[in-house]
Amino acid sequence: MRLPMPADVSTARRLGAAAVIRDELGRVLLVRHTYGKCNWELPGGFSEPNESAAATAMREVREEIGLMVEAGRLIGVYYDSEHDMLHFVFFCHPVAEGTPRPSCPEISECLYCDSASLPRPISDFTVRRVQDALSGAGASLTTIGARRWII
Repeated sequence: MRLPMPADVSTARRLGAAAVIRDELGRVLLVRHTYGKCNWELPGGFSEPNESAAATAMREVREEIGLMVEAGRLIGVYYDSEHDMLHFVFFCHPVAEGTPRPSCPEISECLYCDSASLPRPISDFTVRRVQDALSGAGASLTTIGARRWII
């Protein structure tokens, strides 16, 4: 769900969270947006007031693709200096049977993808988070710059 920017962006830092969900073959679930560049992305979005990053990731997955998930290990925290925003990424695991399906107007499709052949268009930021998730390294804080698009 896309939320408006806070009224006073000079004092309010935005918080976002995303989920890495893998299937039994190790593929990563991506969603395709219906707006902007109509790009492929990890399911996720902005936090609501007083919502934890883990709760944000779980809510966004439910809203975007109809899956009930539980947030697991933190993959990383990414500071977006361009927007003064923190992005948290978690491994998430389904807690109920279900097939991911677009369940809101901002998602046109969802697909489990092999990390070696991610669909296009996709941002370098999304590719980075997928690679970080699959690397097995511990969570870290990473500063990111403006996104570059891979078409």
